[in-house]
Amino acid sequence: MRNALIGFGVAAPLLLMITPAQAQTPASDPVAKSAIVQGDYVAAERRLIQELRIHPGRPELLLNLAAVYSQTGRVSEARGLYRQVIAQNDVLMDVSADRTAGSHTIATTGLRRLETVQFTQR
Repeated sequence: MRNALIGFGVAAPLLLMITPAQAQTPASDPVAKSAIVQGDYVAAERRLIQELRIHPGRPELLLNLAAVYSQTGRVSEARGLYRQVIAQNDVLMDVSADRTAGSHTIATTGLRRLETVQFTQR
């Protein structure tokens, strides 16, 4: 099972941060949690793309990159990544200390939020 922390802002797109159990430093933060939390989406994107080159298709990397794309207005790119996660096997993730969710559920939630944000911008 993988660890995840999902943060939801009011009417904000899904923001997912999969985190390993150890403390985070840039070198030990392959899922770019620190950069995402700090709003440094350029650094987060760079780190996630670097990790995806090493571990292509990892759902936690795809979900975090989709969140970065969503936060930076690249809705079609985010949508593509969420769909890529859904096309893979479902992976159970810890959302909090007492809650789990499958990667498909997280990606589906992300897609719904993208549709809601896009609809409200029309």
